[in-house]
Amino acid sequence: MERQHWKKIWVGSAGNMVEWFDWFVYASFATYFAGSFFPSGNPTAQLMNTAGIFAVGFFMRPVGGWLLGRVGDRKGRKAALTLTVTLMSASAVLIAVAPTYGVAGYGGALVLLVARLLQGLSVGGEYAASATYLTEASDPARRGFASSFQYVSMTAGQIVGLGLQIILQRTMSDDALHSYGWRIPFIVGALGAAVIFYLRRSMLETEVYAEDTSHSAERGTLRALWQHKREAFLVIALTMGGTVAYYTYTTYLTKYLSNSAGLSKQTATLVSFTALIVFACLQPLAGALSDRIGRRPLLITFAVGSTFLTVPIMTLLKHADGYWTALGLALLALVVVTGYTSINACVKAELFPTGIRALGVALPYAIANALFGGTAEYVALWFKKGGIESGFYWYVAACAAVSLVVYVTMRETKDLDLARVKAGEGAGAGDGESTLTTAS
Repeated sequence: MERQHWKKIWVGSAGNMVEWFDWFVYASFATYFAGSFFPSGNPTAQLMNTAGIFAVGFFMRPVGGWLLGRVGDRKGRKAALTLTVTLMSASAVLIAVAPTYGVAGYGGALVLLVARLLQGLSVGGEYAASATYLTEASDPARRGFASSFQYVSMTAGQIVGLGLQIILQRTMSDDALHSYGWRIPFIVGALGAAVIFYLRRSMLETEVYAEDTSHSAERGTLRALWQHKREAFLVIALTMGGTVAYYTYTTYLTKYLSNSAGLSKQTATLVSFTALIVFACLQPLAGALSDRIGRRPLLITFAVGSTFLTVPIMTLLKHADGYWTALGLALLALVVVTGYTSINACVKAELFPTGIRALGVALPYAIANALFGGTAEYVALWFKKGGIESGFYWYVAACAAVSLVVYVTMRETKDLDLARVKAGEGAGAGDGESTLTTAS
């Protein structure tokens, strides 16, 4: 039984790792290919153009959340997970072969844009399908622990991407990396996605989904989701602060240390790489803790820490004079963020009944990421270009403060029986009118 439990976690999260390897590789290698698709000039302007295309991918995530969330609720979690990795493989291939500005003018940027749109569709559905699968497939008493592997796999994808970047930085010249070396990780991502596609074809459907008898015509539809609008808005609000903080200290951190703190690209990459390894190891520990004390204490701890520590941490990071100083500050920030990342997947899945769970997680979460997570890097660069970089620190803190209000007022979800959550019985914030069906 224990072996079967770990197999479900592995199958549910391995594909997630490849998906997020491709997603984050775009951000971590942007400093090398930004000049390949846009005219030469201000490096910050080139990065802003590249970050803008990165953000566009996030705005496709609500579409992917709706489309693949619908597939997950109507056809099964397995069908949705298989489709997401197919789309991600196609997008990686497109980026790997995209022509440069010198060859095709803005045609290369157009190919890059199409690839990011496909990635947005894929990741928009992958998060919800993976979160739903890991939450449903686990022992009710270990849902926090099992679902924490979603961010373990997401972070592992970024670690592999950064590790590959470190290897390439040490085996290739800087000119070679800017010329063609940046294409290598996208080729690797496409090959990895093909392997995961094969593995996911043989994965088992979750028992919660297979045994669900509510096969109505509205299953996985927007009309059905509207019946849970309270929970949907709750997902958006509780995601807001977490997603901004997560992308600030993961995808943007390397560029921040390089462009603002003045550290070399190699040192900045190594700081991110080391910090993320520790961060990944923290996720299961925090997830297991939530199974004992509840989800809300961890969420509240994150929000309080992010609200009051973001400005001093980011200010000190800007003046970091070496590897160890930067690493210590990055680890402090990621320990705080763990309160959100380790359990947010199961918290969202626990809010909805089986027939609308995938869509209920996917669409609101994707909307929140489009508005806040995907734009975090662009907003940071906008403040930097305007000469008021510290404004971004306060922006991150303000987003966390909004989510703090939600965490304080929402109900606990860890004791819910996923198979018995009914319409109108979600764990939303409010005055106590909602009732929860708990495990006996």
